[in-house]
Amino acid sequence: MQTIYELFRTTVETDGHRPFLCRPSSDGRPMEVHTYNDIARETARLREAYIAAGFGMGSRVAIMIETRWEFVAHFFALNAIGAVVIPLNPDNRISDLIYLVGHSETDLFITVADRISEIEEVRTKVGHDFCISDIATFPAGVASLRLPDAETPVGSSICSILYTSGTTGNPKGCLLSNETHMLAGARYRDMGGVLAMRRAEERFYNPTPFYHVNNLVVTLTCVTMLANCLILVERFRPQRWWPEIRETRATIMHYVGIIPSLLMGAPVDPEERNTSLRFGFGAGIEPQLHRAFEERFGIPLVEIWGMTETPRVFGDNFEPRQIDTRAFGRPLDDYLAKVIDDEGSEQPRGQPGELLVRSAGADPRKGFFSGYFKNEKETEESWRGDWFHTGDIAWQSEDGMLYFVDRKKNIIRRAGENISAAEVEAVLITHPDVAKVAVIAVPDELRDEEVMACVVPREGVSGSPELAAELVAWAIEKTAYFKSPAWIAFKDTLPVTPSLRLQRTRIFGENVDPRAAPGTIDLRHLKKRN
Repeated sequence: MQTIYELFRTTVETDGHRPFLCRPSSDGRPMEVHTYNDIARETARLREAYIAAGFGMGSRVAIMIETRWEFVAHFFALNAIGAVVIPLNPDNRISDLIYLVGHSETDLFITVADRISEIEEVRTKVGHDFCISDIATFPAGVASLRLPDAETPVGSSICSILYTSGTTGNPKGCLLSNETHMLAGARYRDMGGVLAMRRAEERFYNPTPFYHVNNLVVTLTCVTMLANCLILVERFRPQRWWPEIRETRATIMHYVGIIPSLLMGAPVDPEERNTSLRFGFGAGIEPQLHRAFEERFGIPLVEIWGMTETPRVFGDNFEPRQIDTRAFGRPLDDYLAKVIDDEGSEQPRGQPGELLVRSAGADPRKGFFSGYFKNEKETEESWRGDWFHTGDIAWQSEDGMLYFVDRKKNIIRRAGENISAAEVEAVLITHPDVAKVAVIAVPDELRDEEVMACVVPREGVSGSPELAAELVAWAIEKTAYFKSPAWIAFKDTLPVTPSLRLQRTRIFGENVDPRAAPGTIDLRHLKKRN
């Protein structure tokens, strides 16, 4: 098997009757379950429609819908003919879409009826023509705009373009091949330990969208390999989490860091431990919450590390897991890692530096992205010395375990000290009056940068100067004084991506000095050594 479609067809032949996609009930609509045979029939219909319209190898099709079974059928149908799928975030607005559609040179844009007029406006503003179709009436509106290459898709053929949410500049389009999808799914399938998988028995509850590498590349591929079931979650809603998990009989839950924090802050549900869950899989839980979460809900959470550019993951999935740390696993025989300093030399064990990864053997890029679309310069820059430079800061212990520190861009440089925003957040989130927190760097005329905390208080708690002072004292008591906040701003909410990743750069907007923003509290006078 070289392609995702071939993988799907093999599973259909052996396990076509098994449940494949499940959608929880909502707003009076009953739960939906679609078997592999159901999706195979729809995939065949769509494949013929695409071929009849002239689409084929290299055609690029953008799909912008919520997490629905229709996306999966289109994905398989397009993969069967060698076309490239570009999953897009439905929260994108016209200005975002003008760039994404223009940069990807989209041939066909599929969306829902109430977004068609926006996409028609986008079409008038990009430099090329493309078809537009309503997902409900497809293939209406579809016509061939260019002849595809007369080739058969293989493992190296590009399967998808996933646009990363760039914090500076425009998003970059990661080119992901069939082989990369397959290796990522196989890695998840074969991790073992706490993450040991059963064939045709697992049901994956994954609230991340299909334009996120976790669901489309890692989870969907793994599910298909093992004839298991994927539960389609429209969005994360704390009040629906446990009822949906019980209703769908989920055995595996996926998370990003904010999810465990919000679940821990929710009132106790008498039924919250009455589930079929075997484990959670994800990244970003604060170490201070990890043990408490497992004790409250009765399931292990396995911390992993991966990126869109390198979707095979490391994981701390063998006991004893180091749940009071940010451990995320050890390098593998075929997937290597090292930590370097700013000059490019390998760091001694225990010293933090940038995490670099590569595949073992003759091809260091095997299993990685095939490059940034139309950006060879950045592709090669990320691959200096045959190692992929992740931009993450980590350290490695004597026994090889890797520990996450923070994104390189989230390191605050204060008076010669490097402070991890994630470390300070982990301290503040444990305060009983804090629901959410984001730590950012702000300018400081004496120390280069200073620490600022943006805090969402728990329900019923007011963001007062007294609470701000209490949070500084809390931080100084639990960590080095220089890491404590010098500025605090209380917020009603914090901006996150649809995959629930914090967007620090959008808290105050462009060209705003957070220190001068209304409501910001200056606490520099409290930031002293005890």
